Amino acid sequence: MHALTPDLAARFTAIALTHVTREYPHKSADHVMAGPEDATLPHERYPIFHGSYDWHSCVHGYWLLARLHRRVPNLPQGPAIAALIDRQFTAANIAGELAYLQRPTSRGFERPYGWAWLLMLQAELARHATDEGRRWAERLAPLAAAYADRFRDFLPRATYPIRSGAHFNTAFALALATEYADACDAALRPLLHATAERWYAADADCQAWEPSGDDFLSPALVEAECMRRLLPPDAFRAWLARFLPRLGQGAPPTLFQPAEVSDRTDGKIAHLDGLNLSRAWCWRGLAAAAEPPLRALALAAAERHLDASLPHVAGDYMGEHWLATFAVLGLEATYVSF
Repeated sequence: MHALTPDLAARFTAIALTHVTREYPHKSADHVMAGPEDATLPHERYPIFHGSYDWHSCVHGYWLLARLHRRVPNLPQGPAIAALIDRQFTAANIAGELAYLQRPTSRGFERPYGWAWLLMLQAELARHATDEGRRWAERLAPLAAAYADRFRDFLPRATYPIRSGAHFNTAFALALATEYADACDAALRPLLHATAERWYAADADCQAWEPSGDDFLSPALVEAECMRRLLPPDAFRAWLARFLPRLGQGAPPTLFQPAEVSDRTDGKIAHLDGLNLSRAWCWRGLAAAAEPPLRALALAAAERHLDASLPHVAGDYMGEHWLATFAVLGLEATYVSF
């Protein structure tokens, strides 16, 4: 069974260290300019998260570094990670990120994917039992609180979920935000639970018409992982039996078959490697909650998906700036909410 070995952790860390401070190429899809004064450079807009091609990838690049720094004793790059986070996570830089977020034109900035990853980063820092980890968590806390408030404002107004296989998927955002709620902000969890119930509780007989051509999330499996994290075990199993009633018979078959990636230099097609890795994360999560027959199918499906894309985490920057994060999700998949 695939596992996060020290060698893999060192390899992923080395990749992330090359890109979290690499400013170009840069994509700012959510940067709205209200006037010529907003024609700024990435590091001027985002004092911390201006690397890794785009803001959200930079956030989860730091998550990867912080997580592996905690999870892997004697990681060779440990001192470099600590020095980088100390250098970047300063009061001035946090204030700069907050100032950008508070612009009127930033209301929808990185919603909901980037919001969720910022909360995941804070949840990870909160797990560090060292003085440096506590220092980093304390520094980032105001920015995390601001993004948590974005969820509090947005979720009650979001009448419908978004079921895409990419950044706008709301189930993925709820799943990640649950880690922050459990680690840092227990008062947020009832809202996440109520929202998931409102959006997904009545879903049944999912056909799983996927993947689409640039998915990096499975709309079906990530919804199941979201509900696994937010429902009690018995309620989740009953919901899953309605949502994917033939899962124990290997259907829908599209969920069990890894996606083919025809061109890893194409940023959108390269998303499909991320789909395979995130499906592995979901399958391992479902295995933790499933009864034995389904558990074996889920674990085997996770292995197939890791086999397909784990060798391709590095090689072209279109995938390299983000795929290691999803590899770590798929390899660890240790978060169990019950």
